[in-house]
Amino acid sequence: MVQQYLDYAKTILTSEDSDFKGGSKGAGIISLFGYQNRYDLTKGFPLVTTKQMPAKSKSMFTELLWFLKGDTSIKYLEDNGSPVWRADVFNHNLEKMADAGIFPQGMQKYSPEWNSAKGEYGQKIKNDPEFALKWGDAGPIYPKQWRRWSKFSKIPEGQEQLYVENEKGIYVPIEGRSFVEEEVDQVRNMIEGLKKKPTGKKHILTGWNVGDIGEMSLPPCHLLFQATGNENGELKMQLYQRSCDSFLGIPFNIAQYAELTQIIAKEAGMIPKTFTHTFGDAHFYASIGERTKWHKKNFPELQEKVREAVKLEENQNDRSGYLDVKNWIEKNAPDIGKEKEYDHITGILEQLSREPKGLCDLEIADKPFEKLELDDFEIKGYESHPRIKREMMV
Repeated sequence: MVQQYLDYAKTILTSEDSDFKGGSKGAGIISLFGYQNRYDLTKGFPLVTTKQMPAKSKSMFTELLWFLKGDTSIKYLEDNGSPVWRADVFNHNLEKMADAGIFPQGMQKYSPEWNSAKGEYGQKIKNDPEFALKWGDAGPIYPKQWRRWSKFSKIPEGQEQLYVENEKGIYVPIEGRSFVEEEVDQVRNMIEGLKKKPTGKKHILTGWNVGDIGEMSLPPCHLLFQATGNENGELKMQLYQRSCDSFLGIPFNIAQYAELTQIIAKEAGMIPKTFTHTFGDAHFYASIGERTKWHKKNFPELQEKVREAVKLEENQNDRSGYLDVKNWIEKNAPDIGKEKEYDHITGILEQLSREPKGLCDLEIADKPFEKLELDDFEIKGYESHPRIKREMMV
């Protein structure tokens, strides 16, 4: 199953349908629109092995547990050593924090000052509950939409009067108001729906709440998933992901949604069968600044070099061509400041040069999903190549 991820990566880098375009985060991207992988969970847990994933710290599970808890403060993540949302939420709250004198005004994103302040922000979230309460909210993102989606329900006849405080501090009724806001637990609804009709086609959970997008620190990338079963009691899950950071994000997302498939299956009394991953904009970040300009200029040559490396692998089972392309980039591309650390192209090329290792297994404690904690997950038999570190784009 790891080979599916590598084949996906090669397709992004070599396809005639791929484009080099400006990303939304100040970086160029090599982008392919539309792709799909299917993982058979009966064969094992699809955790990437061509670079070391945090199997011991289980940080890829921390984010999912956070989603399931319904709390949009990132304190839970910081307390459990998972900074995955730190940069986005820091950036989301930065202007107001600067106005409050907590951080300097006008810091440039990715600058040394910005990176230092981001680190300080994470420590404050972890160590100061009052600071976390005021400045640690990520907006109405996944946890809110999954567990507390807002809807407006009609007020029963005869109870139409709602009260509001007027300019004199007196509460007065609003005539004719006929709807009240309620919350929808989409996760619970999916589980209960599967219990009632396992083979149904309406078991869908979405994070794409159009009315809340503007208030989010980042609109949902993995925005919709659908579940259905067969008459053998096997559960199949499919995720649609609109934006796919294919070096850092996608290996995490594969693991998270394979895990979620297991959790939902257990809750619904079913057997986890497959996880299907459908990609919208699948891309690799090509660094920032002068380095991303170099990548844009040399994109056609890069594609040809990677295609030659693919042929070498297919014809001679020799993966060394990918390292040759990586070395060509390192020799010729600019490296100003931290530009090299934001270059995900060299990172995936190093992965492509490595032979995948065997599959591992994920065991989850027999608990209701709302009571699961990190210690309730155990990855068994995981072996990998060494870590490849790159910075996340925000």
